[in-house]
Amino acid sequence: MNDQDPTLPRLSRAQAALTRSVDVLDEHGERQTIQIPAERPLTVFVDKRELVTLMTLGAEPELLVLGYLRNQRLVDSVHDIDSITVDWEVGAAAVKTRAGIEDFDRKTARRVVTTGCGQGTVFGSLMDELDTLVLPGPQQARISQRALVALLDAVRRQESTYKSAGSVHGCALFTLAGDDARLELFVEDVGRHNAIDTLAGWMWLRGLGGADKAFYTTGRLTSEMVIKSAQMGVPIVVSRSGITQMGHELATQLGLALFGRATNRHFLCYSGFERFDGDPSLARAPAVPPAGEGGSRAA
Repeated sequence: MNDQDPTLPRLSRAQAALTRSVDVLDEHGERQTIQIPAERPLTVFVDKRELVTLMTLGAEPELLVLGYLRNQRLVDSVHDIDSITVDWEVGAAAVKTRAGIEDFDRKTARRVVTTGCGQGTVFGSLMDELDTLVLPGPQQARISQRALVALLDAVRRQESTYKSAGSVHGCALFTLAGDDARLELFVEDVGRHNAIDTLAGWMWLRGLGGADKAFYTTGRLTSEMVIKSAQMGVPIVVSRSGITQMGHELATQLGLALFGRATNRHFLCYSGFERFDGDPSLARAPAVPPAGEGGSRAA
């Protein structure tokens, strides 16, 4: 709580574990225990009225809520807020203002979700659809280690804005056939959510299912990315980055195979081991040369 200036908001000091342990299977067929970020939903209530659900690690939840209120211009001054109380047992942040928020309905009638990372304002509606998502079984949708290596090699060879300018996320859609992975579409955007939505629109326009597809992203696999992949009917997801706790839990619940920290011939399979045909001998093969040294660029 704030004990120095009574005109400043009183803040709870809610704490939560920032990581959790999960078991993974590496490219050598060996299991190990590693730490992943503990993503969690935080629903914000302002004067007992629900405002938004944010996906967060939870390191400084009170400051997160405070900054959100400022950047959304819902309050004019920090002194307008009496207190912010976070309760992780119910995943809620209660904001109490000193005199209410003028024109609250008008200010919150239209929310614009930024193109950056981690603002999960659509989390609630996505979660409502979980029970309706049915993916093809492991026998119909799976990936071999050789196909996974081919997928990563195609991404490595792909010309991209990231290689020249950075600051963007890339997503790709592959068709799997035995040990082959054919690149169908590669999309970059300032936010990975935009990129995956573009892939979903491309598939929807063509009436394509996801049983023979794999989705790749440069960004971390959060709950929203996992759900959106499942909505596309794609049960195999590969990321150059890692995975959050809720992403892992939802992938396990939905039956997705998630591969993270995937570059060159290295990867970690976080879930969906039953969809993976491993071949540890490939991990001992010579390293793939950097992009531009031999071979041709993926189409």
